[in-house]
Amino acid sequence: MNLVTMVLMVVVLFGGNAWAQDGKLIDAAKKEGGKAVVYTSMESSINDGVAAGFKKKTGLEMEYWRASATKVLDRALGEHRAGKPQFDVAVTIADPMFLMQSEGVFAKYDSPAASGFPKNMIDANLGPNYRNLMIGIVYNKNLIKPADAPKSLEDLVKPQFKGKVVMPDPTQHTTTTQWVASLHKIMGKEKAEKFIQDLAASQPVLAESLLPPVERAATGETPIAITLVHYAYVFGQKGAPLDYVRLPQFLGDGNYVGLANKAPHTNAGKAFIDYYLGDEGMTIMAKLGEFVNRKGIFPPLPDAEKLKFVPMDRLDAKTYAEKKKEYQKLFLRQ
Repeated sequence: MNLVTMVLMVVVLFGGNAWAQDGKLIDAAKKEGGKAVVYTSMESSINDGVAAGFKKKTGLEMEYWRASATKVLDRALGEHRAGKPQFDVAVTIADPMFLMQSEGVFAKYDSPAASGFPKNMIDANLGPNYRNLMIGIVYNKNLIKPADAPKSLEDLVKPQFKGKVVMPDPTQHTTTTQWVASLHKIMGKEKAEKFIQDLAASQPVLAESLLPPVERAATGETPIAITLVHYAYVFGQKGAPLDYVRLPQFLGDGNYVGLANKAPHTNAGKAFIDYYLGDEGMTIMAKLGEFVNRKGIFPPLPDAEKLKFVPMDRLDAKTYAEKKKEYQKLFLRQ
């Protein structure tokens, strides 16, 4: 079943749910151009699925620009500081969203769709943490048999895996900087410090963001990836022979969606957020393996219900800069 068919089935399935979008808001959105411009770090497959469902339900377009969380942050902040925002909505992981929030990038918008999330998942300013991203180990089963695969993070630095691991660059990729800096939460301070040293010394292949590592693992170019756990499902649906290591705990981050202050299409932006956080938007994501937080919606990833999520540390801009400098000395040494 292709993605378009899947999306249409999801839309039909939830077409009659109790919560309905505001018709007046949609009419106003059509008068201001009929589209919502979204800056997002979500995978294109998810963006395309959401865009198809959004248009079918509202008649509005989702025009998106996709990049890493770091690039979404940089572009949105740059436009905001210049006083010329070109986007209506930003969608990415927690820390960049909170950094943008602190600079006044977002207008407060209380979407009626927020009622479908647990109260402890709702931020007073940014609204629902709509999904959890879990970072772990994904590997190619054709190249590494499950019995021989690493069983822990520490296993990654064993001699037999040298040259076989790819990960996002912690000196450049914000989320990976945060992940490395938060390893103490699941390993303890001493073990984490040793692991970081050993990981850097093992000279992993460094990539731009979390997506290229799993792409390399899927093709077998580099068989083991430090990446998002749900990619094992996403790429598995495309035929890639991938599995993930069942770690005791997974570090990760929440995700938020924010309405731009002075958005070019404010009403379309609100309508998009309502749809995105609603049953249809969240179900589309869950069917693609995402760990969404809307009540009663779960991903089909094997053993998903058993995974223990541990939120990464929140880092301020100064700490990010310090950590990236620290990791440059470790991971980029000659």
